[in-house]
Amino acid sequence: MRPTVVIGFLGSTLDASKFGPSRWSKWRPTVGLTMHEDLRVDQLVLLHGSQHQRLAHYVAEDIASVSPETQVRPHILDFADPWDFEEVYGKLLDFARAYPFDPDAADYLVHITTGTHVAQICLFLLTEAHYLPGRLLQTQPARGSGGVAGGGASSTSTCRATTASPRASPPTAPRAPAS
Repeated sequence: MRPTVVIGFLGSTLDASKFGPSRWSKWRPTVGLTMHEDLRVDQLVLLHGSQHQRLAHYVAEDIASVSPETQVRPHILDFADPWDFEEVYGKLLDFARAYPFDPDAADYLVHITTGTHVAQICLFLLTEAHYLPGRLLQTQPARGSGGVAGGGASSTSTCRATTASPRASPPTAPRAPAS
């Protein structure tokens, strides 16, 4: 089985929470992504600005607690204006050109749930143009969950991947956090 590598932005709003146990009562897309029983994330390339290093570290620790097999690789990507299409597209294109992709050895998913709308659009465009050689992945809280992430065996989120190839989409059964 080939490893699965997910590339996505740290959500400075959606992934943020109070630093304490109450963080498990809120849906956080980057953490929730790694809690699916039948979607193994071997590596998560976590794009974030230098001003969010503390949050990135905290999210990486939470991911380690619910998915110890996931290796989180923080990658700093600073923008003067994260709503400037030209700047965001250019820096993401530079990232894509420099990243050592090996589509024959790994499956890539591009998580477009977090980041500014501009960043999400740029990730979409770069994936569609095959600069990012993967499938698009979008997550959302499970219906009726009230946005809760982590508690027991309840559904925490749903995943949906799209691709031009006929591969199956990632499943939706989440994993509970480690005790």
